[in-house]
Amino acid sequence: MNISVVVPLFNEEESLQELCAWIDRVMQKNNYSYEVLLIDDGSKDKSWEVVEKISAENSNIKGIKFRRNYGKSAALNVGFAKAEGDVVITMDADLQDSPEEIPALYNKIVVKGYDLVSGWKAKRYDPLSKTIPTKLFNWAARKASGIYLHDFNCGLKSYKNTVVKSVEVHGEMHRYIPVLAKWAGFANITEQVVEHQSRKYGVTKFGLERFVNGFLDLLTITFVSRFGKKPMHFFGVLGSLMFMLGFGVFTYITGSKLYAMFAAIPAKNIAEMSGFYIALTAMIIGVQLFLAGFIAEMVSRNAYDRNNYQVEIEV
Repeated sequence: MNISVVVPLFNEEESLQELCAWIDRVMQKNNYSYEVLLIDDGSKDKSWEVVEKISAENSNIKGIKFRRNYGKSAALNVGFAKAEGDVVITMDADLQDSPEEIPALYNKIVVKGYDLVSGWKAKRYDPLSKTIPTKLFNWAARKASGIYLHDFNCGLKSYKNTVVKSVEVHGEMHRYIPVLAKWAGFANITEQVVEHQSRKYGVTKFGLERFVNGFLDLLTITFVSRFGKKPMHFFGVLGSLMFMLGFGVFTYITGSKLYAMFAAIPAKNIAEMSGFYIALTAMIIGVQLFLAGFIAEMVSRNAYDRNNYQVEIEV
């Protein structure tokens, strides 16, 4: 099979029929063998009834329904597990992603050999309240990940099948699938300028809180990607630095006090010096950080996937 199209959806009953017909026209025009996986993320409207109707009319279209709303990451993760196509393409169900982009995304994987192609909506039809935070978010993601994409959160992406089978998308990590792919060893990543269409039906399902959540997820994935299998390299180094800093200040205070005693110079009691408590606090924090790293290292070494490495070729 050439292509699997994974479409997460939540309350999109108006757009599904049009979207699937559009995808089918593009596939037929280019003679692609394909499947469409519609992942209903606990919709409250009649989306699932529409999915059942479309699936009955077209055997290439399949549906999966969640019992409740789990989020876009969960829908993508399930879709990735089910996808059988050589190339997996994701798009949103609200018709803001154009199926006409599929051939170009497919060719960049098959012909040019990229692992992942991310859509870039260079011209957007969104209000400034959405576009400005998006630009800031993408800037921070580029700096933290080292992957220079203009639009990490674009739902229109294409992947080699091996990529989606090698990443686990959970929480709200769908924004950072390129980072997860790079972490799994698929670093041949590029982007493709795609058309952003204005919303035709319904309203957006995401609010401003997604930018706060996105920033927190960025911190999480940056830390886990760098120190997930070696936490002592972070906590141990930081703890050692804190302890040495506190110990250095304590040594200086103690040495100064002893010098004053032997030289008969009036000096404050150590317990009356603020530096003593700063040094003591720094040493305690340093020990706690070191112990946190030690415990995290033990947990990491007992994780089920501690020796799960991605083997590309074996002869």
